[in-house]
Amino acid sequence: MNLHEYQGKNILSSFGVRVQRGIVADNPVKAVEAAKQLSIETGTSWWVIKAQIHAGGRGKGGGVKLAKNLADVESISNTMIGMMLKTPQTPPQGKKVNQVLIAEDVYYPGASATSEFYMSVLMNRASGRNMIMYSTEGGMDIESVAANTPHLIFTEEINPSTGLLPFQARKIAFNLGLSGNAFKEMTKFVTCLYTAYTKSDSSLFEINPVLKTSDDKILAVDAKVVLDDNALFRHQDYAELRDIREENPIEVEAKAAGLNYVALDGNVGCMVNGAGLAMSTMDLIKQCGGEPANFLDVGGTADAERVEKAFRIILKDEKVKAILVNIFGGIVRCDRVAQGIVDAYKNMGNAIKVPIIVRLQGTNAIEAKKLIDDSGLNVISAVEFQEAADKVQEVLK
Repeated sequence: MNLHEYQGKNILSSFGVRVQRGIVADNPVKAVEAAKQLSIETGTSWWVIKAQIHAGGRGKGGGVKLAKNLADVESISNTMIGMMLKTPQTPPQGKKVNQVLIAEDVYYPGASATSEFYMSVLMNRASGRNMIMYSTEGGMDIESVAANTPHLIFTEEINPSTGLLPFQARKIAFNLGLSGNAFKEMTKFVTCLYTAYTKSDSSLFEINPVLKTSDDKILAVDAKVVLDDNALFRHQDYAELRDIREENPIEVEAKAAGLNYVALDGNVGCMVNGAGLAMSTMDLIKQCGGEPANFLDVGGTADAERVEKAFRIILKDEKVKAILVNIFGGIVRCDRVAQGIVDAYKNMGNAIKVPIIVRLQGTNAIEAKKLIDDSGLNVISAVEFQEAADKVQEVLK
């Protein structure tokens, strides 16, 4: 589950990570009030206005602006709230900005030289261990740094049996070229950051930049936080942070219906039971010249109601030109699934305007094929996996 910057910073701060302070606002009046409050609390006289969307590269799209007075705060907020912000990480049409973060200016006038670093905490799937990735090149696209100057990217893997050890935190501070009080501050920052990552059950923390101020304080100026959905039952307060306005509305609807659905960019809708079968189904569609339009796992209860919901969700994608239903009947009987498909098709009437290929294997597969073939509906049955993919290829042509 993706979080907004201000939400991620709140989590970091709760674990002792120093952050750039800010207040979120959803209209210009509240933005000015937030700026006044920040001035009282922090002494800042300039403010940074940051669009809050689930995408990086906001500055490149005009989603990060500096306000030097309250009139600027009101004007910039008025322009930014409601705009469709386009960045390299948004859809082509951009994402609507519903709120902004009014943050203190940490690059205050007259400050001496500061340093920016990059730091993230994530799982290294090759080793199965958490790792801290960091670089002296903060404030830049880490992808560009990796491509052009890979020697400037460091990693520190964490043994799960011991957690982050003090010498590892010191090593990170040393590799970043710090000394004196900044060195001590960075070791504390890294330790608190890793604690926040593990205690919040996150799958990604990305801080870009981490700032060393002129008085040797270390703080997170930005925060990209992704929580592990599977652990949200342990964090009900975090679960409430979900902003469905930032998510694909079809995926939101599918989740509410209890379906595992992920939208893709192809033209063949997939309805499958089981994640492994779903992945292999998408692979075979790809090999046969098609492009999967979604990942959809209906689970083990593929009755008429559930199948109908799945069909309706798949058909919300206008790019879908065919639907492949690939069900293995283990716990659920194939004939029951077949009857569900027939009933759902009849209930939907003229809503289904694309060919449907159905492959049912397992318990009562023969009876299921007969049900489909005798239904009189525009449904094409298949027996073998490759046969189903070939039929998809035929209807696409």
